[in-house]
Amino acid sequence: MQSDRILDAVGPSSRDLGRGLCIITGASKGYGRSLALQIAHLLQPRSVLLLVARSADLLQALQADLAPVAQHAGLLVRCLPADLSRKAGIDATVRAAKESAALDIDHVLLINNAGSLGDVSRFAMSFSDLAEVDAYLSLNVSSALCLTAGVLQAFPRRKGLRRTVVNISSLCALKPLPSWVLYCAGKAARNMVFRVLAKEEPDVRVLSYSPGPMDTDMQAQARSYSADPALKQSFSIMHSQGDLLSCQESGAKLMWLLLEDKFPSGAHLDFYELQRNSPAEFDFHS
Repeated sequence: MQSDRILDAVGPSSRDLGRGLCIITGASKGYGRSLALQIAHLLQPRSVLLLVARSADLLQALQADLAPVAQHAGLLVRCLPADLSRKAGIDATVRAAKESAALDIDHVLLINNAGSLGDVSRFAMSFSDLAEVDAYLSLNVSSALCLTAGVLQAFPRRKGLRRTVVNISSLCALKPLPSWVLYCAGKAARNMVFRVLAKEEPDVRVLSYSPGPMDTDMQAQARSYSADPALKQSFSIMHSQGDLLSCQESGAKLMWLLLEDKFPSGAHLDFYELQRNSPAEFDFHS
């Protein structure tokens, strides 16, 4: 199996993620889709994979691709079309999680992946429309906080239950990029949200993971529309020289982190920083 090849190379502390409820937002394409395909191999039978995104059609296609793995592994895959920038979407996701999870689950894993790049064709001085900025922050910051709070309330602390929250972050949470004011601000705010959560809830495992520059639709958008010419050129060179990571490559590193489960709760870890710390023989492409 795919998971066996990964585990034989890495030798993590745990060989699977338990009998869990795993919620992945923004799961219909790109990085979220790749994570769903990878994590399905690491859940015990009778686990639930709850996939949330706006596009019902793309979720259905993903569910079909997951069907052979789910049948072999005894997983329930549930897809939920929802707009997480609205309260109804948050409520529907929490309700679906409570309805889907078996009573004997031992791990709740929430991966906050949903997000958007925002308008990178303009500089900060042009953002004078409060409603525009609020709409961006609603999806990219408020929804992650509200969904995380709702899931943790729905599955309170109890003996034998692990609770893990992952924030898919970015180097932009730490470094300002010209013409990326919305994206940088949103990622920085999310990073602090989850740092505070880690301080307040020491029994919850909290990780902000920066997956590195990946070959996704968002990267294509960045190459095409970034207003800063140096940034635009840098992304174009990375693409033309084949320096962008695949979603599978970056996702495999996140799987290793979750299986090892040794990261300091609340930490912000970057794919490239981890290159120095993970085993050289790790098979990223499994």
